[in-house]
Amino acid sequence: MSAEFETDLKDLAAKLAQVESVMDLEALRAQVADLEQQAADPSLWDNPESAQKVTSQLSYRQAELRKVTELRQRVDDLGVLHELAKAESDAGSLAEADTELAELTRDIDALEVRTLLSGEYDARNAVVTIRSEAGGVDAADWAEMLLRMYLRWAERHGYPTDVYDISYAEEAGIRSATFRVVAPYVYGTLSVEQGTHRLVRISPFDNQGRRQTSFAHVEVMPEVEETDHIDIPEKDIRVDVYRSSGPGGQSVNTTDSAVRLTHVPTGVVVSCQNEKSQLQNKVAAMKVLQAKLLQRKKEEERAELDALRDGGSSWGNQMRSYVLHPYQMVKDVRTEFEVGNPSAVLEGEIDGFLDAGIRWRKQRGDNAA
Repeated sequence: MSAEFETDLKDLAAKLAQVESVMDLEALRAQVADLEQQAADPSLWDNPESAQKVTSQLSYRQAELRKVTELRQRVDDLGVLHELAKAESDAGSLAEADTELAELTRDIDALEVRTLLSGEYDARNAVVTIRSEAGGVDAADWAEMLLRMYLRWAERHGYPTDVYDISYAEEAGIRSATFRVVAPYVYGTLSVEQGTHRLVRISPFDNQGRRQTSFAHVEVMPEVEETDHIDIPEKDIRVDVYRSSGPGGQSVNTTDSAVRLTHVPTGVVVSCQNEKSQLQNKVAAMKVLQAKLLQRKKEEERAELDALRDGGSSWGNQMRSYVLHPYQMVKDVRTEFEVGNPSAVLEGEIDGFLDAGIRWRKQRGDNAA
């Protein structure tokens, strides 16, 4: 067992060294130093938007550097702990070393997955839209369950979210919802969630207790930045304003502050009703519209590549099944990663699916998503 432990620890140290090489620690330290210098400039907050970007990047880069430095220290310390425990035949310390090895393996694997995010937009915030599809009221309820799942996932990681718009269904659930997740590399992480999610369960809306299959579609877009050059002429946009409302038509605002934007050339429609003023809702809706048009542009470029490859992309097709009856299982149909505890998954424990999806995409060389 001792030889096996030492081999596993050696392999883990080698994997961490590979991760450190990909992350380029010297360049990371230089970035931190440069951002610290910018953050110390008294004139930085003359431009609050730029200042927030600098401080956010600094916080993230510092955390990345701290994370990999602490992992290296833990690997070194674990070697020492195991040697001492072995020399003294200390069963308690040997068990502690085994536990730490398992935790280190998990933490280094997670950091390794992060290094696989090298797509053009992977480092950005994510704008996510969920739509109910086939399945009637069950599908609307399913779409709301997915919305909660992703918001819980973001909450678990401490990622801020902004819900831009929710369109409630008449009986239960939602027709659609759009929200933003704010964190470095969250678009690259969540982009593997794009596609159709299928739920099989005993319908709570069927008085005969029959099994129902329902579907919801998840669309994941990178947040648009100034460098994207997504210019939308005013003449191409139709603006409609209306009164915000919640479930059951309850008024949540006494003014026509909700905004719906229609991009006339493409027919793309977005809306926002979560902000307090019409102007704020229009700004938020414009961000979502730009993100959708950027996504459309990416999909057109990807379609051209797929045509050259003589094969279509599987993105957008059914990608995961959540079965609550007659057995309990959540399975990704692309990666074959599965979990036998749907309740935990629906509470936001989806990191295993995200990691498997990112590795699967990397193996396919499909970083266009």
